[in-house]
Formats: sequence, structure tokens, C-alpha cells
Amino acid sequence: MSHRLSLQALNRATLARQLLLTRADIPALDAVAHLCGLQAQEPQEPYVGLWSRLHEFDPEELSGLVADRRAVRTHLMRRTIHLVTARDALAWRSRHDAMLLQRMLGVYRRDLAGIDLDELAAAGRELMADGEPRSMGDVGRALAARWPTPGFRALGEAVVGSLVPMVQLPPRGLWKTAAGVRNALLSSWLGSEVAPLAADADPVGAELIRRYLAAFGPAATADLRAWSGLAGLPGAVAAVRNELASFRDERGRELLDLPDAPRPDPDTPAPIRFLPAFDNAILGYDDRSRIIDDAHRGISVAGERAVLVDGRVAATWTVTDDVVVVTPLRPLSRADRSAVADEGHHLAGFLSDGAHRRVRVAASPA
Repeated sequence: MSHRLSLQALNRATLARQLLLTRADIPALDAVAHLCGLQAQEPQEPYVGLWSRLHEFDPEELSGLVADRRAVRTHLMRRTIHLVTARDALAWRSRHDAMLLQRMLGVYRRDLAGIDLDELAAAGRELMADGEPRSMGDVGRALAARWPTPGFRALGEAVVGSLVPMVQLPPRGLWKTAAGVRNALLSSWLGSEVAPLAADADPVGAELIRRYLAAFGPAATADLRAWSGLAGLPGAVAAVRNELASFRDERGRELLDLPDAPRPDPDTPAPIRFLPAFDNAILGYDDRSRIIDDAHRGISVAGERAVLVDGRVAATWTVTDDVVVVTPLRPLSRADRSAVADEGHHLAGFLSDGAHRRVRVAASPA
């Protein structure tokens, strides 16, 4: 019989895997790889994500990785923009092709009816082969000369977001830099072709499971699907099942995990942590109860930034008029409010390069 893990045990395991129990003393590139990338449609959010996870994190280190093409911003898991290592972008893209296509067609199927998508993809590659960075709108308008009916938006979304592997170029994604989206071919930007998906095996999928569990486990297969957006990984799961440990959660779901991965004592103290918008510590699961109450689940997809108190989402935060404002979602003790304010001051210093910035913790709800 599988050992049963309490919700608190799952919470502490998640914090440990996500580098949120103790700040890690590792390079930013290693952290991005360990976390299987960071969701990054809001370009500055990954910097807060790594600040909360790494000891003495220097944002210029991450900025340099993006500028030097060792980390890239690209459509990947869940068809959202993720900041991932260049190596993972090349290795994982083919594994996500079918999902990217289906999610795009879920929006633009009618617009693209009658269009040969292989021809559209080929035209997109040919257009981008000149190395000229283009926005999604630029791509769509150029292709609309050949396919005028769908409209440039559908054509641009189809090519840039699904059919042709692309990367969003810096300066977008650099520290404290505002810039529009300009795209280039992933293979051209990195000087290497995307790894093809093997027809008779699933090595990328199997490795994806190991990597996911290292960063998110213990987890159910439904959690893996929710994180990746992939319809299913039966071959990959079967390939690695014999090397995995099996547990049950309080609902009786089977949870898989790497045998030697950290599963701290459930009573391990958890520090205050400020999470960025769309952090995968929350979004990376189908069942998010290990870190957020069902009543507050909506904030995780609404782009609200979260504050962890005792390892669980207990407040949201934002920056307004140079003030870090924390809004509790539940009553906080005096000690918790003080600890949140202290960590908020550290965050304020990070966001303002050490300059003074105030922190205000709003009143707790009744």
C-alpha cells in the first residue's frame, strides 16, 4: 500500500522543490533549469521569482543570460510564454508541438478553415529566414498578402505561437527594460535546430517527467498534464514508472515521485515568500490545494502576485506609488504581519535597487 502524504507534507515538499523553503546558492541558469522554466508573459516577473528563491540574486545575471542567448522566452508549456534555458527550448519544443497547435486551433479553427497549415508554416519560416525581427502583427500582415481571408491576427498567432518555433528577442525580458515583442526563429537565434521527437520512443517525455517531479513532486499525472498542457504522456509515464516512488494524497490520488527527492518533515518552518504573477509553484498543478485554498484559486490565473505565509497563499501584493502594498486574504497574526512587512522591505529594496520604498500591510479581512 502506498504511503499517504498529508496536505502539509505535500506543501513542504513543494516548497523544497521550488527553492522556496530555503534560498538556494546556485547560478540563475541552474535555477531556471531546475524549475523547468518560469512563466514569463509579464517580462519582469521572473526576476521576482528568482529573487524569492536564490541567495543574493543579482537581476543582471538573469538579464545577461537572456542577452547572451543562454535563456530564451518562447511559447511552451500551456502555450504560454516561458523563460527557459536554451538547451530546454531546443529539447522540449517538439514535445509540445501538437499541444501548441491544438490550443491555437481552439481559438482560430474557423478563421483558418481551408488553409493548408503546412504551407502556412513553410511560408512563415521563409518569411523569417531573412533574420529580420518581426512582431506577431508584422508576420500576420506579411502573410495576409497570400491568405487575406483569415485576417492578420489569426495568421500571426498561428505562425508565431504554434506552427514555427520562435523566440522573443531582447531587450524584451531584460531587467527593468520595457520593450515590445520582436520574434526570430528559435533555430536561428540559438544556432541549432529543434530536436525532433522520436517516432518509436519518448525520451523527451520521460525526461520531462523526471524534471517535473524534481521541481514539483510528489505529483499526480493530472498535475503533470496541467503544468505542461500536454494531453497525455502514457508512454513516458510507463517508461519511468519502475524507477519512481508511489504515494497517496489525502484524497486517495496516486502521486509519483523521484525516490530520493526531498520530502521535508511537515513541521519544518516555512518562511514568508513573495511570488510573482503566474508563478508555477501555484500554476504547476491540477490540484493546487497543497499551496492555495480553493476559495482563492482564481488569483493564480488572474495575474495577482501572492504572498506565502507558513507555506500557503495568504495575501496578494502589488506596487503602487512606490509603496509595496500587501492585502491579506485571511486574518494574519501580529507576528505574521510583522514578518510579511520585513520581507516586503527586502523586496522593496530589490525592486528599487536598494533605495527606500515603503511597505504597507492592509487590514486583514474580518
